[in-house]
Amino acid sequence: MIEYRNLRIALLGGGSVGAQVAALLLEHGEELANRVGAGLELTGIAVRDVDAPRTADIPHELFTTDAESLILGADIVIELMGGLEPARSYILQAINSGADVITANKAVLATHGPELFEAAEQVGAQLYYEAAVGGAIPIIRPLRDSLAGDRVKRILGIVNGTTNFILDRMEKTGESLDDALAVATELGYAEADPTADIEGYDAAQKAAILASLAFHTTVPLSGVHREGITKITHEQVEAARKAGYVVKLLAICERLTDAESGIDGVSARVHPALVPAAHPLAAVHGANNAVFLEAEAAGSLMFYGAGAGGIETASAVLGDVVSAARRHVIGGPGIAESTHAELPVLPISDVTTRYQLTLEVEDQPGVLATIAALFSEQGVSVEAVSQNVTGERGPDQPTATLVIVTHEAKESDLAATAVALAASDVVRAVVSVLRVEGL
Repeated sequence: MIEYRNLRIALLGGGSVGAQVAALLLEHGEELANRVGAGLELTGIAVRDVDAPRTADIPHELFTTDAESLILGADIVIELMGGLEPARSYILQAINSGADVITANKAVLATHGPELFEAAEQVGAQLYYEAAVGGAIPIIRPLRDSLAGDRVKRILGIVNGTTNFILDRMEKTGESLDDALAVATELGYAEADPTADIEGYDAAQKAAILASLAFHTTVPLSGVHREGITKITHEQVEAARKAGYVVKLLAICERLTDAESGIDGVSARVHPALVPAAHPLAAVHGANNAVFLEAEAAGSLMFYGAGAGGIETASAVLGDVVSAARRHVIGGPGIAESTHAELPVLPISDVTTRYQLTLEVEDQPGVLATIAALFSEQGVSVEAVSQNVTGERGPDQPTATLVIVTHEAKESDLAATAVALAASDVVRAVVSVLRVEGL
C-alpha cells in the first residue's frame, strides 16, 4: 500500500515528446505509483499557447503559460522545451527550489552542464538526462553507473537519426544528399531547417555529453571537432560500398595517451567516416541510433534502438521520472556528477586515425612514385592503392583516379599530406578525403 504523499510533477513543454510524457503519466499513473511507492501527480504543463493543437488527448485545464508558479510547486520538474533560454533559467530555478530536474535538452547540457550540475550538487538535488542522447537507448545510466568502475577507452556513436536516414537512403537508393534530405523532411525525420542535423551540431552536443560522462572530465562543446555531411556525394557512398565500407556520421570520444609522456587526454569529434561493412555500426539503418563502446574490463558493448520520436523519447524521460520519484521516497541527497578526472581535452590534430583519399592524377609514368614520396615526407604509410577510373581532360591530358588508404597515423600528419597532395603538379584534384574508423 502506498503511504508516501503524492509527488507533484511539473512539465515544461507540450511538443511531441512533452505531450507523450503527459499522456503516459496520466494513463499509467497508478502502475508507476506502485513501482515508486508514491502517487505521481501531474500538476500542470507550461506552454507558450494553451490553445495550440496537441498530438495527444490531454485535459485542457493542465496547460498554463505560468511556468514559474508551476516550478515552485513541484517536487520533480521535467524540462522538454529545448533551446538554451528560458530552459537554462527554468532548470536553475527548479534546482534552487529543491526540485529534481529531468531534461532531454542536449543543447543546454552541452553548453551549461557544469553550471547546472554544480547548482544541483550544492542543494542536494539531482539532474537526470537519459533522454538527451540516443532517445530511447539507455546509454547515460550505463555510463554514469554501470561502467563507473571501468575504464572506457572509446565510444563510436551514430547519435543523429536524420543524418543516418539520409546516408542510409543514399546507399540503398542511389539518391543525392538533397533528394534523400527531401524524403527525410517529408517523413518528419528532418526539421524545416535541417542545419543542426546535417552540419553535425546536434551530434556534437551529444558527443560532449558522452565524453564528459565516459571520461569523468568536463568536455565543453567548443572542444568537440565538428564536420557535417553536406559534402558527401552519391559517388563517395557508392565507392565506399564497392570497397566494403558504409559512410556514417560518427560521434567519436576517445581516451588518448601520449606515447612520450604517458599522460592521458580525451578527444571528442563528429565527422563522416568510412565504417567497415562487417562492423556492427554498419548495420544501423534508417533513423535508428547506436552507440558502440569499448571498455577495458567490459570489452565491447553496443546500445541500439530508436534515437528519436515522441513516444520513444518519452520512454527515457519516464525512466528518469521513476528514478527521481524513488529517490524522493527513499530520501538522501542526489548523486553528484563524476567530472573530477580533469583530463585535458585534446584537439583533433592529436588523434590517430586512417584516411581514404581519392585523387585525380596525371596518367603518366612516375606519378605513383611522386605521390608515395609525399606520403613518406609526412611520415604517413600507405596501406593500399587502387586505380578505379581512367578519364580524359583532353587529347593530351589523360587522367586516372587513385584511391589510397593509409595506415594509422596522426591526424595532423594526415592533414598535412592532403594539403601537399593538393599542391602537387601531378595531382589534378583531391576528390575526397574520408577518415576510416572501426577497424
